[in-house]
Amino acid sequence: MKEIPLHFWPLLIAAIVRFVIGAVWFSPLLFGKSFAALAGCSEAEMRKGMGKAMVADFIGGLVLCFVLIHAIVYAGATTFAQGAAVGFFNWLGFIAMPMLAMVFWEHQPWKKYAVIAGFQLVSLLVIGAGLAVWYL
Repeated sequence: MKEIPLHFWPLLIAAIVRFVIGAVWFSPLLFGKSFAALAGCSEAEMRKGMGKAMVADFIGGLVLCFVLIHAIVYAGATTFAQGAAVGFFNWLGFIAMPMLAMVFWEHQPWKKYAVIAGFQLVSLLVIGAGLAVWYL
C-alpha cells in the first residue's frame, strides 16, 4: 500500500468545512425543519441530543476526510475538477448506493434520502475539490 503522509491542517480544515456545510444544510434556513419531520422528531427532540451528535459527526467527518485524502492521492487528483470527481465517485459508490437500503428495506421516504444524500454529495464535492488542490 502506498504510504501517504498525514498533513494535519488540510485534514482538520476539510473536516471543519464539512461540519459547517452540515450545520447550514440541516439548519432551519435549508432542510432542518423538513428533515426533523421526515425523521419523525420535533425540533426540540433534535436539539436534545445535539451535543453528542455534533461530536460524533465531527469525528466521523475527520475519518471521512482522511479516507477521501487517500482516494485523492491514489487517483492522482491535483485540480478542483479532479478532486470533485473523486468526491463524486466516492459519494456514488460508498454513500448514495448503500443508502438506497434505507429507502427500500426500511421504507424510508425518498425525500429523507435526498436530504441526507444531498448533504453528503455537496460536502464530498467541496472537500474533494479543496483537498486535491491543497493536500499535495
